[in-house]
Amino acid sequence: MHLFDDKIILITGGGGGIGRAAARRFLQEGAQVVLSGTRREVLEAAQAELDPTGERTLIVAGQVAHRDQAQALVAAAVERFGVVDVLVNSTGIFRPVPFTEQTEEHFEEALGSILRPTFWASQAVVPVMRERGAGAIVNVGSMWAIDAIATTPTSAYSAAQAGRHVLTKNLALELAADGIRVNTVALAFVETPAYERFMSPDEAQAVLDAVDPFHPLGRRGQPGDVVEAILFLAGDAAGWITGTTLPIDGGVLAGRSPALHREAAAA
Repeated sequence: MHLFDDKIILITGGGGGIGRAAARRFLQEGAQVVLSGTRREVLEAAQAELDPTGERTLIVAGQVAHRDQAQALVAAAVERFGVVDVLVNSTGIFRPVPFTEQTEEHFEEALGSILRPTFWASQAVVPVMRERGAGAIVNVGSMWAIDAIATTPTSAYSAAQAGRHVLTKNLALELAADGIRVNTVALAFVETPAYERFMSPDEAQAVLDAVDPFHPLGRRGQPGDVVEAILFLAGDAAGWITGTTLPIDGGVLAGRSPALHREAAAA
């Protein structure tokens, strides 16, 4: 008996580091998984690694930045597997750019890779989950949505991730009566191929090596550090948890947000 036997998991950004690692764990726990992403070759590589026969996975390549695209994605999942029990929103492009140098392309990239897919994919799965009276949505958020980090100017990315965080609370309240839970994990630096989207592999490795001391626990995160929290929030053990943001950050946020600390002390 596994935790997710007979469950259908839809992961947007499913070919990436965290999305792929989550897919691996869900498969190990008995689930069937739909992998969504913009790059077919990445999804095919993930499927070849995780489920070479393709019996327990479906890949759906394409954007989900618009309502009709997200509805088509969910329709494909339902056509193949019948239902969607869990949605993991794991899309996003992290691109540090100083605020005054941000262009419309940078801003649209952040919205199109983070906020819009989260909004529309979440909306698209609601009727399927509502019909069954149960479901879970887990958003892969960011500490950059909670605190600014001076060394990584990410105004567009942070704004889009903050939208993902706020959606978590709004949807948690709106969908609670339908038995649908919505939660977020907020990540610090996690070693994934995402950093190679805007720098060379050697540069990315140098940056990741340099940020280890930034984390109180002394190292950057690995996808495996994140996925257990995702599985927990997606599963029955978290059945009384909704609307929360769980930092998975090596302790970074424990020493930040001084305004929050002052408010707590005053209380």
